Amino acid sequence: MDSSTDRCRFRMVAPAYPAFNIYTNIARHTTALGPVSVATAVSRMPAWDVEVIDENNYRKFGPKDSTGRPDHAMLQTLRHANAVGMYGGLSSTIPRLYEVARFYRARGVTTIAGGQHFIGENIQDGLANGLDYVVLDEGDDTICELLTALQTGGDPARIAGLAFVRDGQVVLTPARPPITDFERLPLPDFNLVRYARISLYPIGWIRGCGMDCEFCAVKGKPRPCSVERVVRQIAVLLEKHGARHFFIVDDLFGHRRDETLRFCHLLAEYQHAVATRLDITVQIRLDRAKDTELLQAMRAASINMVCIGFESPIAEELLAMNKKVKPEDMQALTRLFHQAGFLVHGMFIFGYPMPAGVQLSIPIKERIRQFRTFIAKTRIDTIQVLLPVPLPGTELTARLAAQHRIFPRTEIGWEYYDGNFPLFMPDAPLTPQELSAALRKIMGRFYRFKSMFGVARNVLIFPAMLAPLWNLNYAWQRWYRAWRNDLLRFGGWIVLKRWTANFKKGAFTEKLSRAEQQLARAATPPGEK
Repeated sequence: MDSSTDRCRFRMVAPAYPAFNIYTNIARHTTALGPVSVATAVSRMPAWDVEVIDENNYRKFGPKDSTGRPDHAMLQTLRHANAVGMYGGLSSTIPRLYEVARFYRARGVTTIAGGQHFIGENIQDGLANGLDYVVLDEGDDTICELLTALQTGGDPARIAGLAFVRDGQVVLTPARPPITDFERLPLPDFNLVRYARISLYPIGWIRGCGMDCEFCAVKGKPRPCSVERVVRQIAVLLEKHGARHFFIVDDLFGHRRDETLRFCHLLAEYQHAVATRLDITVQIRLDRAKDTELLQAMRAASINMVCIGFESPIAEELLAMNKKVKPEDMQALTRLFHQAGFLVHGMFIFGYPMPAGVQLSIPIKERIRQFRTFIAKTRIDTIQVLLPVPLPGTELTARLAAQHRIFPRTEIGWEYYDGNFPLFMPDAPLTPQELSAALRKIMGRFYRFKSMFGVARNVLIFPAMLAPLWNLNYAWQRWYRAWRNDLLRFGGWIVLKRWTANFKKGAFTEKLSRAEQQLARAATPPGEK
């Protein structure tokens, strides 16, 4: 990189999803927090101009290529980037990340990537596919030190938390300690995101998670920033962008009860002071429903929706996941959230593999029935059901790999790692095809065409909600929940229909057949092949 005094440009890219999926619609209204945070850190460096390109939310006058994706050649013509960073937080976007990396590297641009995907052998794989540097773990400080070294001729080997190739060998520098002093970091600057239309803004509070779920890649001791910093993030977005809708992205809302209560009280006071009501979504554990004081404080703070990882209504699967909750308690706890006035979004994993020595003898039809029954009884407002994903670095992946059950990525590549496709041989007697069909059956029962009639019915009865003037707010909430849920369920039906059509046109079925054959051959003793 030129060390002259001319200004340089850093472009941060969040790669596009490989195909239309259940996340496509919401992605067009939000953006990932990680790329914005990293770009914001770079933007505070002298002589650097910074921008973020979110390929999943790329709408306002952004130049596009023949595939409808961002035209990076035109972007380079308009605003030449000296270094490009790429967000590798989602394994399903890695093929696109490599495509973008190779494009820029071929033009002499320094390419850098980081994110949860880059662990173990994936680091070397990235360096072999267009990346000059891989940032390990958190990148807020590493990226700034790396760009400074590149600009001044410094030695990247002196920078902690970095991987690169030197003299044909992969160099791994010492690990960088996790960030604990968040006050020294700038607030994420969403003005850096070009060509996007953002209506749902992500907010960060806690990094790390101590729940140790077998399937999850987020580990380590939880590290929160201050309550005041979280409220400042929201206040700045309201003042600068007119933002009203926020999603606190951490899985641990309510983790520190006293601080959570203080946050809710401060946020409620702020909204009262500016005479504005916000709309906030959080991810929270189901057992927090027992805390009446916390629920009341959350509602006063305009937290309207809770996202809950139910994972499964089957006790054996919960035990295998290291989930510390019993199915019989779930329904009652969900009812408490509803009684407190929250919308509930339920997240599930279907077909979780049992650990060695444990056999789940429930037929697949009965499993489907149990999922459907649980969802109906709990009256969850919206659902998301996915298949297990052997994400890089998780205990689940290590267990399945040791059993030689993960389909070879020569056939089932990273682009399928989004939870909508079977990625390993399931527990006998289940088949991958049965898992895939079961997913569509559960989601198809919930998101249905007939919900359209519910939307129309609720519009017609809207005047009737004004009748109980003694409790207009209660009447409004009941009407809005019914109208909203029918609207989303009809919209979900459209999404599922489109996804199913794309699935049938795609090549996954043939790839899955070849992957199963390869696994079968690998498991056959040499003398029997």
